[in-house]
Amino acid sequence: MGKVGIIGVGQSAFVRTYPGSLKELAFEGFKEAVQDAGITSQEIDASVVCSAPEYDKQRSPAGIVAEYLGLNPQPTFYVETLCSSSSTGLKLAYSLVKSGLHDCVAVVGVQKMSEITSAESQERMGRGTDIQWESPFGTMMPAYYALFAQAHMNKYGTKPEDLSLIRLKSSFYGRLNEKAVFRKSLDMDQLTSPDSRLTDPVASPLRVGDCCANADGSSCVIVVSEEKAKSLSREPVWILGVGAASNSVNLTGRELFSGLPAAAEAARQAYEMAGITAKDVDIAEVHDCFTIAEMMAYENLGFAEPGGGKELIQGKETYMDGSIPVNIDGGLLSKGHPIGATGGSQIRTIVNQLRGEAGDIQVKDPEIGLVHNIGGVGLYGNVTILGR
Repeated sequence: MGKVGIIGVGQSAFVRTYPGSLKELAFEGFKEAVQDAGITSQEIDASVVCSAPEYDKQRSPAGIVAEYLGLNPQPTFYVETLCSSSSTGLKLAYSLVKSGLHDCVAVVGVQKMSEITSAESQERMGRGTDIQWESPFGTMMPAYYALFAQAHMNKYGTKPEDLSLIRLKSSFYGRLNEKAVFRKSLDMDQLTSPDSRLTDPVASPLRVGDCCANADGSSCVIVVSEEKAKSLSREPVWILGVGAASNSVNLTGRELFSGLPAAAEAARQAYEMAGITAKDVDIAEVHDCFTIAEMMAYENLGFAEPGGGKELIQGKETYMDGSIPVNIDGGLLSKGHPIGATGGSQIRTIVNQLRGEAGDIQVKDPEIGLVHNIGGVGLYGNVTILGR
């Protein structure tokens, strides 16, 4: 079969509280994507709806979303891999198109997390791990990533200030992203001073400034066959490689010093499929649910040797003008993290970069972009390589 391309991307504003319904929220990202692609819903012959159950109140959301978006009677599929759901949805759409079953598939990611309280959300995140052996003991996402941060600091000498540099970068670019929850530039004093709210402890060594926020939001990616891409788009972006892997749910089966092995394995697969190495990547979006997660991504993706991630951020190599720009749309730390919509938002950023449509954060002449999207505490790893 021919190549598989992306001809449309869209995203709602990510907000703390969306006033409408889940299906209305899904429409916001979908509308932008179909307008970007220059098509109508009748031209889409399948949809993949992506979210994580229990973070909003609508059960079986694929049906109600497909109906509201005018995607009946075409088949619709529901995909869930926690925080990486819409990247997994992209891989499914790629497979449906590559196999010849469908010519045009919409990947719709959506999550309306404000329908439950923050405490309820944390409890549900805890139940994303083993409900027999781990979550009954109170483990939650910040505590898990704090373990990785402690391990990284103990083995490689990483300092809390190194993590603060990641949040500093995030805020510097987040202020330019009109769809981000947080659009205020921070300084190191705000991120390190004991008098700042951002240094309040969450799970040592992680502080408030090291953690992303829950959000409501949607995203959409229109995936098409090569023939359709060339007939509908002047500049399609091609899916060059897709990698996916998993790891043990329980951290007792993990080696904390190695970062997230599922991410490293997914990257290996994606690089091999695309026929490239980490050195060929011009820009990346990585899953920075916590500052330590971005640090580990530098290393798991091959942008730095194990323990060398801190040198990348210290030297501003992951800034827009650095050797490997990372999360220069603000990342999850500034955009917020509406679980089901996050991967699609990352893909949208890279597609716009490759098309030269990224505005104030446009990197000069990128040819290859990478999206790294993690579900749970490295339970699911997804890496996607996109090219012009």
